[in-house]
Amino acid sequence: MIREKRNKLGYTQEEMANILQISLRQYARIDKENCLPRSDILDKLISIFNMTNEEIGIYVKTVIFKKCS
Repeated sequence: MIREKRNKLGYTQEEMANILQISLRQYARIDKENCLPRSDILDKLISIFNMTNEEIGIYVKTVIFKKCS
């Protein structure tokens, strides 16, 4: 979901990492939904991508499910 939203806005992973002030490696893990970002980073992503409550819930569940399965 994050990757699709990023691509829709035309940002690269490197640009997003710079915007969020995190490493490219850290952002790549978020983009691949391999880890749930810290709450401050998640708040920034929600704002940048104008995510709805439903989208936030789906994203969080997707990441948690991937980690637990």
